[in-house]
Amino acid sequence: MEKLLHRPKEAAAVLGMSRTAVFRLIRTGELRSVKYEGYRLIPAAALEAFARSLEEVA
Repeated sequence: MEKLLHRPKEAAAVLGMSRTAVFRLIRTGELRSVKYEGYRLIPAAALEAFARSLEEVA
């Protein structure tokens, strides 16, 4: 089963960028995330949506 939620480090690996870049995208609102019990989590759907938005711009 595919993971539904990713920690920032995992999301960075999926996107092929640094953890710092992922936090910048979260801060600017370009990448949706949720906070649960102190953990910052990025839904797999948010990663896919972000990648699609990059394709649309290109």
